[in-house]
Amino acid sequence: MRAVAALLLIFGCGAAQAGAQIYEPMAAHVVAAMSASVSDQSVPLLEFKDPENGRRWLNEMSRRLARRIPDRKVRTELLKTVHHEATRAGLDPQLVLGLMEVESGFRKYAISSAGARGFMQVMPFWVKLIGKPGHNLFHVRLNVRYGCVILRHYLDVENGDYFRALGRYNGSLGRPEYPNLVLGAWKGKWGYAGATH
Repeated sequence: MRAVAALLLIFGCGAAQAGAQIYEPMAAHVVAAMSASVSDQSVPLLEFKDPENGRRWLNEMSRRLARRIPDRKVRTELLKTVHHEATRAGLDPQLVLGLMEVESGFRKYAISSAGARGFMQVMPFWVKLIGKPGHNLFHVRLNVRYGCVILRHYLDVENGDYFRALGRYNGSLGRPEYPNLVLGAWKGKWGYAGATH
């Protein structure tokens, strides 16, 4: 596989910035663990210790997302999926929402000129590397699952450094624009003071 190293800007429906994750050789045990993570068939559920906190989170995030995704059913499915996949990957769901806003502008069928796909702009080489033939990166749950597994991997590689991990995710490691946009969206528009678990 060849490395893809372009930082791409996608404009439309509110500017979105998408890049291309770069293929980097990984140890076999890392590939195996990531593959197991994307192959799990669990159903996305809101897993809150207090169901009332879950209802409040879902209502608040739904309100914030309504302008981008007007259909309430589609919005609810996406938010439940984001919460489930982010939580299982050890990520803050609001971080994932911030990343999606910057990467795709919450466009399910977004494609960058480098070929990154879907809400989380996942590069197709990941399907060959850690997925299964037939995995469709436009499928909401698979796209969010891949994106969360990939971001978790980059956070592990960067010892929890969000700035560097986000740079890797976008293929813009060492440049501040993209990480700053995502971190700003996470702590700004998607910041949430209530319980997320």
